[in-house]
Amino acid sequence: MDDAGLTPGLTLRRARPAELPVCADLYVRVLRDTFNWLPPERHRAEDFLAAARDEEIYIALAAGRLVGVAALYRPQTFLHSLYVTERGRGVGKALLHHVIAAAGGRLALKCQAANAGAQAFYVREGFRCTETGEDGGIPWIRFERG
Repeated sequence: MDDAGLTPGLTLRRARPAELPVCADLYVRVLRDTFNWLPPERHRAEDFLAAARDEEIYIALAAGRLVGVAALYRPQTFLHSLYVTERGRGVGKALLHHVIAAAGGRLALKCQAANAGAQAFYVREGFRCTETGEDGGIPWIRFERG
């Protein structure tokens, strides 16, 4: 890691259309590994791919290997998803800041209330809670920055 705590050699860019299935696989794998309060079958690659039609998908590559994916819904400057395979290495932070820059400095997102780790991450990165709610019986917190 470098002095900023970021993984050296990390490449951040827009995903190419042919890369979307691999992005969907990462999305499902990370959700199933970390969102253990939900049934694993709830996380489906088809859902990611359907949403990706209307979103800008950004990826993080380390030594050519996909290690992170983020989805930006530009009309609302809304971060629909941010998932990384390696936590604590600066990948999520780098990808988040790449998306913030692509969005012009403003960004909103929702985080499931059960995901305390993600909430702490977004607060550390300058987001503030602006709203709470529930979707399909799952409580969420809305965060905004900028």
